[in-house]
Amino acid sequence: MIDFINVSKRYDNGTQALKDVNIHIEDGEFVFVVGASGAGKSTFLKILMREEVPTTGTVIVNGHTLTELKKREIPYFRRDLGIVFQDFRLIPNMTVYENIAFAMRVIGARESEIRKKVPFVITRVGLSNKARCFPNELSGGEQQRVALARALVNEAKVIIADEPTGNIDPTMAFEIIDLLKDINEKGTTVIIVTHEHDLVRQFDKRVITLDSGNVVADGDLSSSPLVRKYEKKYNQGDKSRLRRMRKKAAEAYYPDEDSVEDLSKFMVTMSEEKESGHTNEIDVDEIYKNLESNKYSVYLNDNDDTDGGAD
Repeated sequence: MIDFINVSKRYDNGTQALKDVNIHIEDGEFVFVVGASGAGKSTFLKILMREEVPTTGTVIVNGHTLTELKKREIPYFRRDLGIVFQDFRLIPNMTVYENIAFAMRVIGARESEIRKKVPFVITRVGLSNKARCFPNELSGGEQQRVALARALVNEAKVIIADEPTGNIDPTMAFEIIDLLKDINEKGTTVIIVTHEHDLVRQFDKRVITLDSGNVVADGDLSSSPLVRKYEKKYNQGDKSRLRRMRKKAAEAYYPDEDSVEDLSKFMVTMSEEKESGHTNEIDVDEIYKNLESNKYSVYLNDNDDTDGGAD
């Protein structure tokens, strides 16, 4: 459960990023958060991940009152969050398998548990036949699915996706949102921050609209004051194309027999490949240092951060 209770955030430069925000999200909900640049979406995410604290108000996530967390408790709180970023944030010289396994190693999981769970999530996102590939050998949509698998592997209670379709084509965008919908239907809370109003319109889910730091609508997209601005009329050809896209997306992540067999072979040969030097080893000390710094803003879409972080 997530509660923002009378939450306001003012930055040192005077920017009022959030203004008396009240949001309640139940366990297992699927929520889109929409709004223009400067609406307060990034600040909402930073507070939700406990990178920032509100100036006033209370935030409760999965039973944790975030303003009361000690610094050493923050990494443990974040273990219940799975975070998916627009630019994927995959480690380039690790295979798909190792990128996902690394998320488990960070929290000290046993290798026996890693070898059991990683193949399961790889299969779940439909990448069984890509387990031995490196990120530069994947399409944008496939890289985003790896990022999603990494967020899932530690059984996060909440998946937070920051513009997850921003760097992929429309067909892949449908695929990613449909996959998140499938994950949500199995009980995981999903929160998606996005500018893609046409995409949001295709999924009948709750939509929270932020504008200048205020919650101006909370319901379906038709209740949002932005709906007219982004309204699109579909002709019959568009509707047929959308049906094909959704059908393709719905089928995309169900593995075929060959991909499952390929994953099994990969699991058998993985240790041999490591011994032979086929897989690239990296020094993870720098990665751990970054994780311990508790800073996540580098992952957020702050390219035009001229207003005190109030995207």
